Amino acid sequence: MRFPLPGFPLFCPMDRRLPRWRILGTLRTMSEKTPLLSVAMFLGAALLGALGAYLYKSGAQAATGTWTSYLYNPRILGGLACYASVMVLFVAAFRVGGALTVLYPVYASTFIFGAIIAWYAYGTPVKLPNLVGMVLLIIGMYLMGKQ
Repeated sequence: MRFPLPGFPLFCPMDRRLPRWRILGTLRTMSEKTPLLSVAMFLGAALLGALGAYLYKSGAQAATGTWTSYLYNPRILGGLACYASVMVLFVAAFRVGGALTVLYPVYASTFIFGAIIAWYAYGTPVKLPNLVGMVLLIIGMYLMGKQ
């Protein structure tokens, strides 16, 4: 049984003749190496994601409550631009190559960048439990990246 959309590039579990992993016509294996450039793109995406969240928060605080104060708010628009850039970096990183199980956990560093931005922008304290959580995130990212 073929997938109902002709030329659909993803794996169809119903079709046993298709290779297990097929992405945009290029075969990828589970043991592929993840280029450092892809990891750097995901780190950049994590930083932009945290910056986008900060811009949303500061934009919401600056808004007056009318729909136009949200729609034309430069901070909120900046947050949108950050989030769109995150998606562009995701696609570019996947195009360069790398395993999803390695790259996506790197995006968890958004929580670390968010804590740093909150500390700098709002004076939010970073306490010992927060630091332990950050260390555990880094350990988890390392372990997920082991191939």
